[in-house]
Amino acid sequence: MSRVAKMPVVIPAGVTITSDAGVVTIKGAKASQTVALGHGVVVEIGNGEAVVSADSIKSNAMQAGTIRALLNNAVVGVTKGYERKLQLVGVGYRASVANNKVNLSVGLSHPVEHPIPAGISVVCPTQTDIVITGPSKHMVGQLAAQLRSYRPPEPYKGKGVRYSDEKVVLKEAKKK
Repeated sequence: MSRVAKMPVVIPAGVTITSDAGVVTIKGAKASQTVALGHGVVVEIGNGEAVVSADSIKSNAMQAGTIRALLNNAVVGVTKGYERKLQLVGVGYRASVANNKVNLSVGLSHPVEHPIPAGISVVCPTQTDIVITGPSKHMVGQLAAQLRSYRPPEPYKGKGVRYSDEKVVLKEAKKK
């Protein structure tokens, strides 16, 4: 069996987990999430922890590790939540949030308006910073990647939309 799946998922106080017909529901103070179980994967809930197990088929054992990681991400999401920070680097690059959309001005010929999915909150504390928060690790990361894809950091001046912890290695300009 997968080494990841052998570790139990610890259920903190205030979180309830229920399993019905191949779907596990996690409810917490911030939100509720569901995780679909694959064929041959079973979740046993008891004693303040959830244990994922699979039958002896190798593909189901690998899937058990993935489902355990998804359950753990959901538990962390409904208790603490996830956050991703973006920075806009470049002259005239700006961001703002209005009408459930992120408005980006990143040097294109037109302003970019990207819709914010339900359950995710976006805040712009300054014109060059974007903070994305939400209970789903997948949705927070996906929105951050979509916003970054409009203008990824270029390697010569470093201009573009980057993650706050991202290090952009600058290339040297061409010499004569």
